[in-house]
Amino acid sequence: MENLIAPLVGAPLLGAAVLLCGGRRLDKTGHWLGTLFAAASFALGLVLFADMLGKGAEDRALHQRLFSWVPVEGFQADIAFQLDQLSMTFVLLITGVGTLIHVYSIGYMAHDERRRRFFGYLNLFVAAMLLLVLADNYLLLYFGWEGVGLASYLLIGFWQHKPSAATAAKKAFLVNRVGDIGLSIAIMIMFTTFGTFAFGPVLEATGQASQGTLTAIGLMLLLAACGKSAQVPLQSWLGDAMEGPTPVSALIHAATMVTAGVYLIVRSADIFNAAPDAQLVVTIVGAVTLLFGAIVGCAKDDIKKALAGSTMSQIGYMVLAAGLGPIGYAFAIMHLVTHGFFKAGLFLGAGSVMHGMNDEVDMRKYGGLRRYMPVTFVTFGLGYLAIIGFPGLSGFFSKDKIIEAAFAKGGTEGWILGSVALLGAAITAYYMTRVMIMTFFGEKRWQPAPDADTVPGAEPAAEHAAGRMPHPHESPKSMTVPMILLAVGSVGAGAFFGIGDRFVNWLAPVTRFEHGHPPISAGVITAATVAVMVVGVTIAYLQYGRRPVPVVAPRGSLLTRAARRDLLQDDFNHVVLVRGGEHLTRSLVYVDHTLVDGVVNGTAASVGGLSGRLRKLQNGYARSYAVSMFGGTAVLIAATLLMRAV
Repeated sequence: MENLIAPLVGAPLLGAAVLLCGGRRLDKTGHWLGTLFAAASFALGLVLFADMLGKGAEDRALHQRLFSWVPVEGFQADIAFQLDQLSMTFVLLITGVGTLIHVYSIGYMAHDERRRRFFGYLNLFVAAMLLLVLADNYLLLYFGWEGVGLASYLLIGFWQHKPSAATAAKKAFLVNRVGDIGLSIAIMIMFTTFGTFAFGPVLEATGQASQGTLTAIGLMLLLAACGKSAQVPLQSWLGDAMEGPTPVSALIHAATMVTAGVYLIVRSADIFNAAPDAQLVVTIVGAVTLLFGAIVGCAKDDIKKALAGSTMSQIGYMVLAAGLGPIGYAFAIMHLVTHGFFKAGLFLGAGSVMHGMNDEVDMRKYGGLRRYMPVTFVTFGLGYLAIIGFPGLSGFFSKDKIIEAAFAKGGTEGWILGSVALLGAAITAYYMTRVMIMTFFGEKRWQPAPDADTVPGAEPAAEHAAGRMPHPHESPKSMTVPMILLAVGSVGAGAFFGIGDRFVNWLAPVTRFEHGHPPISAGVITAATVAVMVVGVTIAYLQYGRRPVPVVAPRGSLLTRAARRDLLQDDFNHVVLVRGGEHLTRSLVYVDHTLVDGVVNGTAASVGGLSGRLRKLQNGYARSYAVSMFGGTAVLIAATLLMRAV
């Protein structure tokens, strides 16, 4: 069965090659081919999953070595794959949700002239993500890591005629490069310390390394995770990335790419277990980010950017859980999977709303859409209930377990982390209820689409919609069927995974799960989680459900204004990084010109000046040479006489 691993990665990679190199002759069928290649990869994943279920828990891992890339003395770089319970979870998520998003894109991108290329980029992304999670060593993982970054750059900036999309793609690429440097440094430290970068030998040899070395590796891996998973302080790219087509937001920023950092931390569990300082930093980053993203999501009127803040916050929950060690690894992945269902469904629902509203993204110009888009309303509503942790739905089971694990950390740290997680649950209920009410309830607040000529970088479709009043309608079945299937996962996945610890037992051979013991009973924690959810929903209803929503946003409080500007993260980056970088560059240029070039140029000038003076002694006159010879002879005689006298 291990021979199927390479075709699993190769199918979407072949699809990308065919679609991107096949030319315009594939314009009419390219979207079907791209979907077929993604579905083929999903089918192979199901075959491997069925085979894995037929084996004992300790015998399920598969390895496939294709060839040695660099077979030299002291440095062995293999192209090899590893399929275990952790990577299989990601394979099914990536290919399953990815295939649904391919199907959705058939309808969503129906009128785009470059649809074939879009599906080629989607296939490329799926292939890179599969390479990342199936690699059996950190170097090959790095190839997939960079491939995901490239594909996300191409997809975010797909509508490059929009200056905002081109800028967002560059921003995402550059911010991720900061994190990528962390991963490359971690791999270098691993090789110099352990002599290898394969998962097995590295993780088995952690006991032989010093605490400082393991902490350094852990912090560099965390830096990489912060870049890909949009965690503080490398979170600034995620909101801007919503400029890409909505299927991109669903695939990259809900179900797959932003979870790569969580995968990296859990895959490197032995390193973090042996480096408690690095593990503590992981929990701090997760706790800060889950509040940061939630607060930002409360103030956004752009439906996709509100969901982007939600994604940032939910990934923060996963990182927090991953930082808790063996009591949290499995719950981090469980929330990752359930989040993949309901957040992808929410993004696709947002795209469906935009599809019926002339690509309008401002929720203040929606209202009452439940009457016109019933399927979108129901599927989006189920995703909403799942993400706020409504009892019985997916988010309830996975988020509740993370909150329990946070309290189980023990001591003051456990109380702080658990309280932060509870506060995040309340804010999540607030901002998602706000999104639900502003979009689907109340009176309609529709306005004519603006003149396309007045909108910088307007999409081609906006030219046809300019000046027209929106006529909301349900999306075609190619869009609604994936939304329905994701809604099913939003409802039932959590119960399926959580009841009987089915998911925890599945991942146990990889995560070595340990039961936590919170200072208060699990029933009390569950009741508190439901209570804060009800509080968040109630506050949002009182603020948005009982009074008309103004079309123009009020000025708001100081915190609201800061949240609209992403809590000033771009201002901070500009002052600390951009201006700081400029000052550092100018200082380095000054040192280079004054000190480095000064020494080199000064030495050259001194030699030149001395040479010029010595050259005057060689004037070509015999009398001058005779005088110099006489002088030299006199000096030698005087020196000889002095030496004899002594």
